[in-house]
Amino acid sequence: MTVDQLLLSIPPLAVYLVVALVISLESMGVPLPGEVTLVAAALLSAHHELDVSPLWVAVAGSAGAIMGDSIGYGIGHHFGQRLLVWLRRRFPRHFGAKEIAYAEAVFARHGMWAVFFGRFVALLRIFAGPLSGVLRLPYHRFLPANALGGILWAFGTTYGVYLLGTVAEHWLKTFAWAGLAAFLVGGLLASTLLGRSVRRAVDHFSEHHPEAVAAVEAQG
Repeated sequence: MTVDQLLLSIPPLAVYLVVALVISLESMGVPLPGEVTLVAAALLSAHHELDVSPLWVAVAGSAGAIMGDSIGYGIGHHFGQRLLVWLRRRFPRHFGAKEIAYAEAVFARHGMWAVFFGRFVALLRIFAGPLSGVLRLPYHRFLPANALGGILWAFGTTYGVYLLGTVAEHWLKTFAWAGLAAFLVGGLLASTLLGRSVRRAVDHFSEHHPEAVAAVEAQG
């Protein structure tokens, strides 16, 4: 079976459900590749033989982001700091003391703006819902920032990748998948560079605010 045949066998509904599920779980605080999933689905929609709609990919991404963040908010609001302690033990790579201290500082200082802009940053994206609940950000302020950020992120990413993929398919023709793969690699590279930038910010914060990191570590 060729790659094209394999891809043609994927039901569009399955693509939308996977996008919504993965992004929802990531937004609840589970470190899954939500952005990679959205980009991959957008690339599929650019290959017109597959009948995958970019509109429904974006809708699924938006719904997953909004619902996942809201559920994460509820969990964080209910369990408080105990949730962060559990996440530290369960996912130490993503929820270490330095990462939690940095995210707490960002969300405490910027509130709903951190929720909005956090949707576009991998590290903050998985913190947005749960941490907003833990810090008791009022839900009537959380929801609009969450919804607007989720919609702009999902639609912007989907249609940006879709348009680039359509151009690649038009100009590269028989090498369209190579072009789409190149766009995917480029997107992953950009995401990696952004992740490194955030990592440097986390390290810088921990160096200048060791007391905040120590406070997180003292919680258990």
